[in-house]
Parts: sequence; structure tokens; C-alpha cells
Amino acid sequence: MSSKALDNQPQLFGHPIGLFVLFLTEMWERFSYYGMRAILVLFLIAETTGDNPGFGWTNGEALALYGWYTMFVYVASIPGGILADKYIGQKKAVMLGGALLVFGHGILAIEALWAFYAGLALIVLGVGCLKPNISTMVGGLYGKGDNRRDMGFYIFYMGINLGAAVSALLVGYVGQRIGWHYGFGLAGIGMLFGQLVYMWGQKYLKDVGNLVKEEDEEGAPRPDLISGIFKSTNSMIGFFAMLALGAYVYFVNGAWDYGLLIAMLAFAVGIGIVIYNDGNKVEKDRILVVYLSFLIIMVFWGSFEQAGGLLNIYTNEKTDLSLGSFEVPATWFQSVNAIFILIFATLVGSFWIWWQNRGKESSSLFKMAVGVIIMGWGFLFMSKATTEVVMDGEQVVEKSAMTWLVLAYLFHTIGELCASPVALSFITKLAPARWVAFMMGAYFAVTGLGNKVAGLLGEFSESAGEFAIFTGIAVFCTVFGILVLFLIKPLKRLTHGAEDLEVESTH
Repeated sequence: MSSKALDNQPQLFGHPIGLFVLFLTEMWERFSYYGMRAILVLFLIAETTGDNPGFGWTNGEALALYGWYTMFVYVASIPGGILADKYIGQKKAVMLGGALLVFGHGILAIEALWAFYAGLALIVLGVGCLKPNISTMVGGLYGKGDNRRDMGFYIFYMGINLGAAVSALLVGYVGQRIGWHYGFGLAGIGMLFGQLVYMWGQKYLKDVGNLVKEEDEEGAPRPDLISGIFKSTNSMIGFFAMLALGAYVYFVNGAWDYGLLIAMLAFAVGIGIVIYNDGNKVEKDRILVVYLSFLIIMVFWGSFEQAGGLLNIYTNEKTDLSLGSFEVPATWFQSVNAIFILIFATLVGSFWIWWQNRGKESSSLFKMAVGVIIMGWGFLFMSKATTEVVMDGEQVVEKSAMTWLVLAYLFHTIGELCASPVALSFITKLAPARWVAFMMGAYFAVTGLGNKVAGLLGEFSESAGEFAIFTGIAVFCTVFGILVLFLIKPLKRLTHGAEDLEVESTH
């Protein structure tokens, strides 16, 4: 978008109106996604008979499908980003993704096995098209040097969590008490609202999310991403190294599912290197920093996502949930993070603006490192909680207080607010415009891989023990975050001042 077009955007509360169109679209998309996710496993394990029958799967079968589904939802962001960058632009990709999601959730309302799998497949494709591209469009609403960009992402992030906080309560209640397929249908209605908002708001998004067609310095077209893998040495090395790793996992460890996943990711690695090769010197350095930041993201989400697994089980089994005569449902704690985000998002965003105006270190990498450390410290409260639990064999005799759990979620939320929305903004600042949707898709794919790491850590807790896992995560995140802080200066040099204009514009 040209700077002139940016300056002429209609404003609301000091931000482009387009931000609030995207806010509402993403809010309803997250309502549909998290609402459906809240009842998915419960539906799968529900008995096949009774007033509200499900599929009657075992816990292990249901959790296995859930794990793969939630990962592929995010990994699909890579082809969704490529589709936008190379063929239709971000705006049309979001429109396509929304339509696929409406159909996907709608089909889930049909009581048939074929409808169930077809619905999940459409949701994976829909989120893959919508999720990376709508985030990229938020960044596109702001020009270079506009210090409102980070706060814009904080506002957008509140929409994500508003949808997430409400959905589990509404969709969860309808699914459990009235009927699973009514719950799936309600999630679809939510997405339909989001799609209608997005269609209505197109007049405020005219200059953002359009297809960017750039040629290199010699006037040649940009490389084909798949065939480009086999045209340079470094991309072929990355591609075949991942294939070899996938083959090792398949043949030596016998894990065909993980072997296949790694083989698929070989294309993502190869394409990532092709995009790196396509840049000029400055772009290559910036792309490299973005790729390095993905490691921070994987560490963050690999630790944070214990919330849906290990922390959830701990809450249900070993936390005293009595509040007077009222027993707090363990599932309610899944909304604590989203509620805390709604409370603290603008406060954290305002703090960083104040911190920046005082001339302090305020780069995105610094905020992400601090976020990892703060989130890690949250697990120290869970370490303390485990010391209060008294066991008699397999029986829990005395449980830990809810206070530790709430404090853990509070620190996790503050850490997330430092790291996650800033990471989204960081990518839109550094990635070349012609590849920004792919880079955002890669970010969400790494988030999905972080979810898998979280599951593996949760499984390991059965043998290592919860105290060791919680404490180990806290120590690792602290050491890792401090290491990133020591590397801030050389990493910032590789950004070639991508964030400097925003710092200068606030003084």
C-alpha cells in the first residue's frame, strides 16, 4: 500500500477502520475454531448410545486425532501463505478461507462419519487460508515508521481472545447439554457472522492485502517455489536432509506418522531457503532473523501449550477446586488465559510504548525474549503446587491450592502478550512484501510444531514427574531467554534498521 493511501484511511480510535473489520472477522473465526475445539474430544469419546451420542472412541484415539488436527490446522498456513503471495493476494485468500470454514463447520452439523472427516478437512484448509493472511493484512494497514503497528496487533489480539473466551462457554454448553452437532452448527453460525463482517468491510480494505507482483533486479520473474528447491545447492541440502530425517524416523523408529510429517516439512524447509535465496543482501539478513525468531516461537509455544494438556490434567486431578460449597469445573481454567489477555493486553502494549519513549531497549526480539522468561517463571508456581500434593500410592490424599494455578496462568499470559502479538508485528516489518504471507504462514506452522512439542513433554511427565517437568521448563526458558538477550545486538544489526524508524517516530 502506498504511503498516500495509508494516510487517507478512515480512522476510528486512532487506528484504521480496517483494523476493526479484521478484528471482528478474526474474533468470529476464533469463536468457531475454539468452540468446535472445546467439544471435539468430548464428542469423540462420548458413548454411541444415550441422549447425546458420540463416536465412542477411547481417550487415546481421540487425543491422537485432536493432536494431529490442531497441528495440521497451523501447518496448513504454509500453503495458505504461498497461495496468497503467488496467486490471489491476502485479501482473497481470507475470503476463500472464511467460505471454507463456513462450509466445514456447517457440514459437521450433519450426523454422519463422512461429514465429520469432510468438515475437519475443510476447516484445516480454511484456517490455513485465513489465519496467516488476515494477520499479514493487519500489518499492511500501517506504513513504515508507524509506531501504532504494535498496538494495532495488541488490539487485534484481543479480538482473538474475546472469541476464544466466549466460545468455550456457549458452544461447549450447547454441545454438551443440547447436542454435539448443534454445538458444531453454532460454531458455523459464528463463522458466518465473521464472513459477513469481512464482506461488508471490503470498502475499508481496498488498499491492503492485494497481490504483490515484484520482479528481481534483472527484471526476471520471481522463482517457482517448488522447482526452485532443486536449482540451488543450499535448498537441495535442506530438502534432502529433512527427507533423510523423515526416512530415519520411519524406518528406524517405526513412527510412520512422524516420518511422513517430517517428509512433508522438507518442502517447507526447501521453499524457505528458496525465498531466502531470492532476496537481496538486506532482505536475506532480515529473512534470516525471522527464521531465527521462529526458534524463539517454538520454545515459547512448546512450553506454553502445556495449558491444554499437562496443566489441564493436573487441574482436574490434583488441584483443590472447592470454592466454599461450589466445585469449580476444571474446564473453566481453559478460559483464564483468554480473560487475562482481555484485561492486560492494552496495559502491556501501553507499557512497552512508555518503555520505548524512555529510550530503553524495545526491539521485538527483546520483547519476545522477555516474554519467554516471564512465561517460564509461571511454571515455578506449578513446581510449588506439586510440593503441596500428598499421594498414597495412586490415590491423591491432599491437593494443591488453586492460587498457584491462577498465578501460573497470569505469568503465562503476561509472557504471551510480550511475545506473541509482537512476533506477528515483527514478521510484517522484516519480511519482503512479496513473501510476507508465506513468512506468516511459516510462523503459524512453527506454532503448530510447538503444540506437538508440548504434547511430547506432557507424555514425558508420566515417567519424569510433574515437578521435574515444570521446573525444567522454567529453568530452560529462563536460560534460553537470557541467551537471546545476549544476542540482541548482532541480531538487530541483521534487521538493517527495520524497526528504527518506529523508535525515532516516538521521540
